[in-house]
Amino acid sequence: MLRQQDVGHRIVVRRIVGIREGRPQFSDALGELVELSETHLTLATAQGQLRVPVAQVHRAKRVPPTRRPTAAAVVALERAADEAWPAPTRGRLGDWLLRSAEGWTGRANSALPIGDPDRPLAAAVDAVERWYAERGQPALINTPLPLAAPVGAELDARGWGTRPPTLVQTAPLPLPASTPAGGQADLWGAAVVELAAAPSDEWLAIAAGRKGGLPDAARHVLTAVDQVRFAHVYADGALVAVGRGTVTGQGRWLGLSLIEVVPAVRRQGLARRVIHELASWGVSGGATHAFLQVEQRNAAAVALYQRLGLVTHHTYLTRVAPN
Repeated sequence: MLRQQDVGHRIVVRRIVGIREGRPQFSDALGELVELSETHLTLATAQGQLRVPVAQVHRAKRVPPTRRPTAAAVVALERAADEAWPAPTRGRLGDWLLRSAEGWTGRANSALPIGDPDRPLAAAVDAVERWYAERGQPALINTPLPLAAPVGAELDARGWGTRPPTLVQTAPLPLPASTPAGGQADLWGAAVVELAAAPSDEWLAIAAGRKGGLPDAARHVLTAVDQVRFAHVYADGALVAVGRGTVTGQGRWLGLSLIEVVPAVRRQGLARRVIHELASWGVSGGATHAFLQVEQRNAAAVALYQRLGLVTHHTYLTRVAPN
């Protein structure tokens, strides 16, 4: 059966649709799993979204994607993502990247093992451990899958831990038209999304609340990109929704990050509005594709992004060195 780590991946479901002459009748559905609960699973199929009660599921399993990205495509996207989230302290081991930002976010405080580290694999991991120890930080390595599988095997042998999987999702631009969910109070039509070249103090406060603080290094991560915009949405004079967009990867990739809506006005269309405005800005700057990174276990966000046309390009694991 399926588990939460299957959310965001392509699956096939055989479900019971009736009984004929005392025998169950089955129907198969193929699509991307966007939500999994104790009572239902939801998948996006070519015919639309399908919600299946768990009681009707006879069999379900993950299946390979229709087309796996090439190693070169994974490397190019990972480098574009690094440009979009630039750590202020950086080093290199051959092609590998070493990144530090006062511990603010795993992405900005981890090694990225893509390419040749210019030394044997075991020696490269030793060097990563020393680099972070010199900075008083735990050693983290982000391993894009399946590209970095050999690195993962080495880390397994050393007893490194694993954080929840992260999906790297992509979509061609422009994004498909989106409409408010029917039957709900919705701020979709009334909301005005303001895009600024720098974040306001209120924007930074929301980011700090989400990420557990905002050290000086965080401001570098957020702003040290040539093409960057910060989305602000106000209601009754208060900032209620934010987002960040960057254009990197030689102008191809719009990176979406820190899409956040305050709890009091969630599920009213604001996240979709923010994403669409940032996507429009990205298109105007020449971007042809969008990407974002979301934890696989965040089923609500994965479902939202699926409705906007985003699909999983690849997955990465953040590996943590033993204490």
